[in-house]
Amino acid sequence: MNKNNQHSFFDWVSGRITRLAGSPYASILSILIIVVWGVSGPFFHFSDTWQLVINTGTTIITFLMVFVIQQTQNKDTTALHLKLNELIACNQHASNRLVDIEDLSDAELQMLKKFYVALSELSAKERDLFATHSLDEAARVHKTKTGLGEGARVKGSGSSSKENNPS
Repeated sequence: MNKNNQHSFFDWVSGRITRLAGSPYASILSILIIVVWGVSGPFFHFSDTWQLVINTGTTIITFLMVFVIQQTQNKDTTALHLKLNELIACNQHASNRLVDIEDLSDAELQMLKKFYVALSELSAKERDLFATHSLDEAARVHKTKTGLGEGARVKGSGSSSKENNPS
């Protein structure tokens, strides 16, 4: 079995286990196991071995499930990022700078977050529910729209931000 087949097999197995573990049947089975364990306590005189059985079993299952669920989560996250990147890339008004944003450092992400907070504040002042701003033009367009900046135009006239600043 080559590396790609092993990876595909692990993807399939981890996806299957994740779906099964998240099913109502798995929840019911888990509850039943705990009830049976609890009811069996008096028969085993609540011994250390009796406690060790449940502790060891749950620890092993938890340990293995962390890796299985993480594999599935990684795959889902990658697929989601690719879908979002496609939407960004195909939208003429979206900034292509946001493609692969997940690879930025924490400092760069915080800087972008501050921009979007400021952008949100600008948008809150807009009367047009569908007004948008690009990363490069948010402040300038806002000033133009409100008549505060140079070259202020009548709202709705002029060219789009895509024509002024292709991403």
